[in-house]
Amino acid sequence: MAQAYIADRIVTPQGTRRAALLLEDGSAGVIRAVCGVGDLPADTNVVDFGDRAMLPGLVDTHVHINEPGRTEWEGFATATRAAAAGGYTTLVDMPLNCLPETTTVAALELKRQAAAGQCMVDWAAWGGAVADNQEHLLPLARAGVPGFKCFLIYPGCDGFTMIDREQLERALPAIAESGLPLLVHAELAEPIEAAFESLRDSDWRKFSTYLASRPDEAELAAIRMMIQLCRQYGFRLHIVHLATALALPLLQAARAEGLPISAEACPHHLHFAAEDIADGATLFKCTPPIRSRANREALWQGLREGAIDLIATDHSPCPPEMKRLEEGRFDLAWGGIASLSMALPVVWTDAARRGFALRDIARWMSSAPAALAGFNDRVGSLEAGRAANFVVFNPEAEFVVTPLHLHYRHTISPYMGETLKGVVEATYLHGVPVYQNGGFSSVPQGRELTLS
Repeated sequence: MAQAYIADRIVTPQGTRRAALLLEDGSAGVIRAVCGVGDLPADTNVVDFGDRAMLPGLVDTHVHINEPGRTEWEGFATATRAAAAGGYTTLVDMPLNCLPETTTVAALELKRQAAAGQCMVDWAAWGGAVADNQEHLLPLARAGVPGFKCFLIYPGCDGFTMIDREQLERALPAIAESGLPLLVHAELAEPIEAAFESLRDSDWRKFSTYLASRPDEAELAAIRMMIQLCRQYGFRLHIVHLATALALPLLQAARAEGLPISAEACPHHLHFAAEDIADGATLFKCTPPIRSRANREALWQGLREGAIDLIATDHSPCPPEMKRLEEGRFDLAWGGIASLSMALPVVWTDAARRGFALRDIARWMSSAPAALAGFNDRVGSLEAGRAANFVVFNPEAEFVVTPLHLHYRHTISPYMGETLKGVVEATYLHGVPVYQNGGFSSVPQGRELTLS
């Protein structure tokens, strides 16, 4: 018997309408067609979600799962559980924070072993480009990673070394040969070191001190350098967690030139504003930092104009003590915000207020990140031949964030107590519900996605 899911608002590349999502016969969990309700075969088993919206399963290409090695921070079981509750069906894990870091094929295999049997949703792993692993990049590509991540500044973990321009130029021929994207944490150290020196005796409980210590110029200088290298070596460049809107003209000019460059924004940079962050509120610390209210609005304009391609969470959890909540010192606290379970309602709350539609959410949080990772032939949109990964979403409902909504390992959040719009009612992976009405599947069904 065929299986179909119906909703009044199914969001597809062709538009949003009442339609039916018809699955392939059998247990493949693949979409056969998106069709009119009257076009379904007579013997179809139908689930009707009524006036709810159905979005393609979200794809997050910027997640710090931290396993193996730092599972006390987060892990596959807890991260993918939070993802399912947040409407995500595919995660791509960053190569740092885990031990060993994913900079060799051997380390990738250890990550695969750690993930086995734990994942509520599908996952993949970026490879790392660090100071001294140039010979490992093509083997990682052949082993199935969808791309590489590098830091142009100290990343906060000693084992994942930053890469300077000389080392980067040794790595770029292999990255270009692979055809895979290089994801760059685009801040250079020199502007930050100069700013920090001038602030040494300042009050580090003040967010304004921390913000001044990570100036826009650190991002701008890094992006200028990466555009030059992209022009020279012809690789695919992706700027992660863009925080300064001053970089948007640089990115627009580079793309007008025909360079293969993309960029992402994060929910916290699109939602919060520096002017609203209290002294000592280290839950808001991230790198690059949350900037001004005017900067936030310019980032939204960048999304509107297509200068920013996608939204990724940069889900970066840590044990609560690393946030130094009692001391409230931004220079000592870990920089990261966990948001897998909250990202969709956070983004929808702000997007709806600015006149965006559900089709924009589907593009920013599903199809564009799937394309970045090279998985868009399998996931990221509701159309024939793609996995039956989808979210049942009530875009009108509101709720107040409590620890019960978070689901990741350590339930701390700068979103706590906020009223958000949009509720994830169910998340389906390969046609099977993995999260529904606050409950989870008892059997983890996630699998690894690779390009090999």
